[in-house]
Amino acid sequence: MHRILAIIERDLRRFRRSPTLIIISMIMPLVQLVVLGYAFGGKIKNVQVGVVDQDHGLPAVKLREMFQAIAANARTFQTVSYSDPARALHDLRNGKINGLITIPPQFSRKVLAGANPQVALVEDNTDQFSSSALEGSLKAMLASYNSPSPQPRMAATATLSVVEVYPYVPYIQFLLPGTIALAIFVSAMIGGGIIFIDDKARGLHEGYLVTPIRKYELILGFNLAGAIKAIIAGLVLVTCGSLIAGIPDPFNLARLGRMLLMVVATALALISMMFLLMVRVSDPLVPRAVFGVLNTVLFFPSGAVYPTEAFPIWMKVITVVDPFTYAVHGFKELVLKNTGLMAISLDLAFLLGFTVLAMTFATLLFRRTL
Repeated sequence: MHRILAIIERDLRRFRRSPTLIIISMIMPLVQLVVLGYAFGGKIKNVQVGVVDQDHGLPAVKLREMFQAIAANARTFQTVSYSDPARALHDLRNGKINGLITIPPQFSRKVLAGANPQVALVEDNTDQFSSSALEGSLKAMLASYNSPSPQPRMAATATLSVVEVYPYVPYIQFLLPGTIALAIFVSAMIGGGIIFIDDKARGLHEGYLVTPIRKYELILGFNLAGAIKAIIAGLVLVTCGSLIAGIPDPFNLARLGRMLLMVVATALALISMMFLLMVRVSDPLVPRAVFGVLNTVLFFPSGAVYPTEAFPIWMKVITVVDPFTYAVHGFKELVLKNTGLMAISLDLAFLLGFTVLAMTFATLLFRRTL
């Protein structure tokens, strides 16, 4: 055991003397959480929409007043009046406005006659987020516009009553579980195998290869040292990230205990995975070339940024074997829902089982040669 502890102590001393690595592994994931959380998480507002009223009747005036109400309250879009449809379309194509609403001639007459009146929406569909928000807002507004006034006491139409189990979850909170896993992964990339490759490139590995240390002790020492660094990074994200994202009761001791267990399991799984991938690598440039690919292949299919239910079949196959998937799911259960251990039992079982398999294969593949 003292030989394993010696490797761990040596690796942690090197980590302590490199403040750049500490900043990258702990601070950069927090920066990513803030930037991505607020860049993608807000509701779209103040979309510039042109309005061409070719009718000018009373129903058309009522419709335009509803446009102004949305612009003043929900602020999903701001209206710009046009008298020339050609000019409005020209501005739309040149990006001055994001959409164009046209109230056609005879609109008011068709409304009063009940003859299926229509309003045209010409949208810039190169920006799917803005166009979807604009389309949804207008559909909701037209549903209100079409409702009879006064409303009947008893309606024959079916309505939907939505009950939310949990409070509103901003996107920055939805992103936090993936950011915690990413912080652990960054430390895993730094400590999982790359330290050994760096030692081989510098010729330092000869010092402990000539000692009676066994293969599994060497691998266990490197993995535990990397896991400790990853656990520290994960705990920083759990505490600081929860405060930044506004997680309710972030210092609940019971939840922190469950989070610590999840951080440890994730760190061990990702560190052992990286060591398995790098156990036969000698060129120090290879890990740096592989890390970007691994980040894309493992992080994005995990459901950290977008729900996995929307993935094609071939990507869902990746999610089944991706340890990131189980780490992100476990952190979501604990961070967003504050569930118990039963909700993350499958995630913990997979991560720990993955750790055992990766460590076993890494030991078998490791060559104790100079």
